[in-house]
Amino acid sequence: MSPIRSATAALTSAVLATTLTACQFGAEEQDTSPIIVAADLELSGAGAPVGETYQRALELKAQQLNSSGALNGRRIELRVRDNRSDASESLRNVNDFGADAQVSAIIMGGCNECAVGAVGTIDDQRVPMVALAPADAIASPAMERRYVFKLAPNAPDSAEALAIELRRNQIREVGVLRSEDDFGLEGLTALQAALEKADIEVLSVGTVRATDTDVSNQVTSLIKDKPDALVLWTRAEQAGLAALAARKADFDGSLYFDASAAGNLFLGTTAQASENATLVFTQTMVIDDVIATTPAKAARRQWFQDYTARFGGYHGSSSFAADALQLIADAVLRSEGEPGKPNREGIRNVLETSQLDGLSGPIRLTPDNHSGLMPQALTTLVARNGRWRLAG
Repeated sequence: MSPIRSATAALTSAVLATTLTACQFGAEEQDTSPIIVAADLELSGAGAPVGETYQRALELKAQQLNSSGALNGRRIELRVRDNRSDASESLRNVNDFGADAQVSAIIMGGCNECAVGAVGTIDDQRVPMVALAPADAIASPAMERRYVFKLAPNAPDSAEALAIELRRNQIREVGVLRSEDDFGLEGLTALQAALEKADIEVLSVGTVRATDTDVSNQVTSLIKDKPDALVLWTRAEQAGLAALAARKADFDGSLYFDASAAGNLFLGTTAQASENATLVFTQTMVIDDVIATTPAKAARRQWFQDYTARFGGYHGSSSFAADALQLIADAVLRSEGEPGKPNREGIRNVLETSQLDGLSGPIRLTPDNHSGLMPQALTTLVARNGRWRLAG
């Protein structure tokens, strides 16, 4: 064999050996499979107003993440189902999502009964879930809900913030209107404890169902005792109805809204009745009142502007859905799985130690605490001239 031919053969062998070695021992082929996130939302029935908000927020956030280049060549694909605000329908959806090996995680909407009812199935199927409903029983105790996480204001935090505002305004006696469900009862318990410490008396308590379109009887009963203020621990729709009923009945006391009563930025038909009402909620609701002095505040302002530009208004709860999708996307990218088959256990493990200065505020998840929104995320808002504004 000539020297030239010998050298060529040696070079070819070397290149082939290098290629084989790279295939066997080099970097793995990039995973470009879609990140499939399922969403069980209330798109019809009593919970539809907030369910539609979550769907809009998820679609907008998915579009932003997909165009950002931050997903390493992958894209988020949403699979959304309507649970009709019914826990049984929700459980069927969750069963189907969990059985689909392509689904990385599930986001559940604002239905407390739906999320609580799905806890056992979620853990049995070992599929990570982030709920946007506020009930404490969804994510606690954490050791018994390994795959279940929650991203919404917590009742004790909201109650404490309300108590501080009531005492600051020298309110001594209140009537409470709460939702007729487990979260309403949980809220009342937390509120009574916080008010007792603040030396504020609860004179009477009324309940309202999510489907109620007339709450005048409950409000009339509450104001008979002449409280200094009414605390409304209900959905936004019932809180607005209660404000209208209170003013129609010539109640001249103050109105205080729990975080669960947050809805649209602009108050619409309830604007006059809600004037000067107080709401405990996240700062993002009124981020246009805030100077963006940090990257996190700048991101919240951008989200507020993007959502408003897309949908013609802003709904306070939208940021929770966006943060849930961000947490899941981050967890998927940080966990190792086969292409097209997510590593659910790895995703769960990452979620359990996630920290995010999110659109809603600071979020911290730990093995002992699966409810991530920090108390510092809550602030005080006031209704002025038909919209919510930052207090002070």
